[in-house]
Amino acid sequence: MHGWDIGYKDAVELQRELREKLIERPLDSKGIDLVCAVDVSSSRSSPFIHAAAVVMKPGSFDVVETATASIKVTVPYIPGLLSFREGPAVLAATAQLELAPDVVIFDGQGYAHPRRLGLAAHLGLWLGVPTVGCAKTRLIGDHEDPPDGKGEWVPLTDGGEVIGAVLRTRSGVKPVFVSRGHLCDLRSAVGIVMAAVGRFRLPEPIRAAHNLCNEVRRREET
Repeated sequence: MHGWDIGYKDAVELQRELREKLIERPLDSKGIDLVCAVDVSSSRSSPFIHAAAVVMKPGSFDVVETATASIKVTVPYIPGLLSFREGPAVLAATAQLELAPDVVIFDGQGYAHPRRLGLAAHLGLWLGVPTVGCAKTRLIGDHEDPPDGKGEWVPLTDGGEVIGAVLRTRSGVKPVFVSRGHLCDLRSAVGIVMAAVGRFRLPEPIRAAHNLCNEVRRREET
């Protein structure tokens, strides 16, 4: 679709163009048989970035397939352009999957982005499957505190537009920031995240992908 190592102005303009290609539509979480999550890990001391993809069965959280990739970083860290830095590694990992997931959850932003094209939204256009962003921290937007109950959420807004949800995955824990990516709407994204939550704050597939990519980083960089 495009190159990754491009200048700042071109990247920003490309984000504005690509966000118009995002498709927002409901997605039934009950019809999802395979959930994939991806995460990325890197360190300042290494020129490589590591990505992991973990495919799970919802409900049981049984891992049915994993894939990893380590590639040399060609794009510096620039706020708002993280997908250009991490995208190639994520795509290299997901390309190795033999199973086709029904949805991919990203440990990062989707529509909740200054130009509405965070990692989950951007790579959703490449992957061609429904994608969801589930971030641990807020990038932009305003919100009230969600009620302290599992599954409770409040809108995350920016300039009067609802760009995501501030979701309490468990009672008594900090919320996560959920937003739609591609081929998904916000309520569906919230439902998908909640269906993937086990005993912890973060969805089980994201926890597994996080642990795997950190394991790969430690192994490759020692």
